[in-house]
Amino acid sequence: MPTLPCPPDGQLHYVVDDFTDPWRPPETILLLHGNAESGAAWYGWVPSLARRFRVVRPDMRGFGDSTPTPPDFPWTLDVIIGDFVRLMDTLGIERFHLVGAKIGGTIARAFAARRPERVLTLTVVGTPPPMREGAAERAPELAEEFERHGVEHWARRTMAGRLGDRFPAEGVEWWIKFMGRTAVSTQIGFMKTIACADIRADVPKIGCPTLVVTTDGSGLASVDQTRAWQEQIPDSRLLVLPGNSYHVAATHAARCSEATLDFIEHHPGAA
Repeated sequence: MPTLPCPPDGQLHYVVDDFTDPWRPPETILLLHGNAESGAAWYGWVPSLARRFRVVRPDMRGFGDSTPTPPDFPWTLDVIIGDFVRLMDTLGIERFHLVGAKIGGTIARAFAARRPERVLTLTVVGTPPPMREGAAERAPELAEEFERHGVEHWARRTMAGRLGDRFPAEGVEWWIKFMGRTAVSTQIGFMKTIACADIRADVPKIGCPTLVVTTDGSGLASVDQTRAWQEQIPDSRLLVLPGNSYHVAATHAARCSEATLDFIEHHPGAA
């Protein structure tokens, strides 16, 4: 199982999928998953992406098969970005295309703004506004819920908004169990910090070509609210898909991966 040392005393798990033609050196896509997930969340994207690109899927610090973090771990966006930079350095990949879903899109936007020399293009899918109103105020109540009932209870309670009303029931249950495996200690610390992160100052600094994907009925923000911050990114475009899920990377995986491939391959200077 490929891992990278994750200071102070953990391991960062990751997977590399590469089914490109062996005689052509491929470009790389780094996929950043959302809260209470792992790199396995990209199951619907990998088949199409990995035929044309080397795909790197880390389990973010604390999540999936990476080492859980204690509730008092000093989470910052720069710590997470630093983990991913070290991973790509270890793999010998200098520049890459960056894709993030949900809170992974928040991390990805900060990544592109703060480490522009590493990011070729940016795609964010179903990601929240640069600052989530009320998130910090709700964090203590959520921490109590995690401690008393576990992460699965929260995942089940909130899954309808995440996946909308058209996702198959069996799929909803899979996602509940998948997210519910997250360590309570990780989730408590993450929700108090990264889930409340304010990246409003980062958004206008994003200089790479950027694709923003949302649904017309997303519970995270209206189309107009999403467009308001998307238009602060100089070289960006907005793709709005029909539906009322906000985890559009899961509910519209085929359409999103197709749009991402098209964006990367046809945007001038991207590939």
